[in-house]
Amino acid sequence: MYSLSSCWNSGRHQDGAEMLREIRDLGFEYAELSHGIRVSLVPGIISAVESGMIKISTLHNFCPLPMGVNHPAPNLFKFSAPEKRERDLAWKHSIKTLEMAERLGAKLVVLHSGDVNLAGFFGNPNFQDKLEAMATAGQMGSPKYQKMMNELEQRRESRKDESMALSLEFIDRLAGVAQEKGLLLGIENREGVHEIPFDHDLPFFLERLPPNVRYWHDCGHAQIKHQLGFIDHRMHLETLSERLGGLHVHDVVLTPEGAHDHAPPGAGIIKYADLKPFVGPEYIKVIELNPGVQPEDVTRGFDYIRSVWGDQ
Repeated sequence: MYSLSSCWNSGRHQDGAEMLREIRDLGFEYAELSHGIRVSLVPGIISAVESGMIKISTLHNFCPLPMGVNHPAPNLFKFSAPEKRERDLAWKHSIKTLEMAERLGAKLVVLHSGDVNLAGFFGNPNFQDKLEAMATAGQMGSPKYQKMMNELEQRRESRKDESMALSLEFIDRLAGVAQEKGLLLGIENREGVHEIPFDHDLPFFLERLPPNVRYWHDCGHAQIKHQLGFIDHRMHLETLSERLGGLHVHDVVLTPEGAHDHAPPGAGIIKYADLKPFVGPEYIKVIELNPGVQPEDVTRGFDYIRSVWGDQ
């Protein structure tokens, strides 16, 4: 199943049916409703799906956005927040996402799991940008880079326990509701080094959760972590392939400033042929692109990934 995420075009549409028609007209039978779906788009979305114009593969939490929020906000409320009020709001809007997914016949809801507060790391709020720029410049082997990586790992490990526990408890409860609705949940690997579960913790994290909670592999995020030296992209996907539910498919382009994702497949550095053994036709494959990508480049990327992975 190939699908196109509405993150590519939701921002420029006022009618949900027109948004989905644009996706269908590019050759997609399925769409993912991403985390930028405003409430005003919902009536048109329901109409388009009920008329048979298009099918919905997946939703990305939170969908629809809370009233008054008009921009993509997947981390608006965190499962790992120490404040109960924020976790309660995360629960409320996650449940609304599950209800929307059930109504539209989607198969899976993609989740962000939270983060760890790394305040004080090198006194720089943009420390990840600095790491990416150094890695792109070939400085991963330098003493400065290794010092930053070592301090980052120590800080992450020393601060993760409470956040991980809160997130696991939240997702475990949510999985029960999802099970009643016949839905899968997908735990997405993240590009931010402060976001949980950390890549090396993902197998442990998933072991603690019910079978309807799957791993959701974001190719761009994994490649960014590969470039930084945290993981080997192919090995990471292979390790988690038994719990795989689907993938976000987009490419990564390197510039002097760092790595930039959400480019069309084939436009960047990801070796999709290396990943092919783990992405059979049973998995949902969602192409997730920057809104600035031109329609002809969407089509070109769609054609490219099918040429590598097959039509299904």
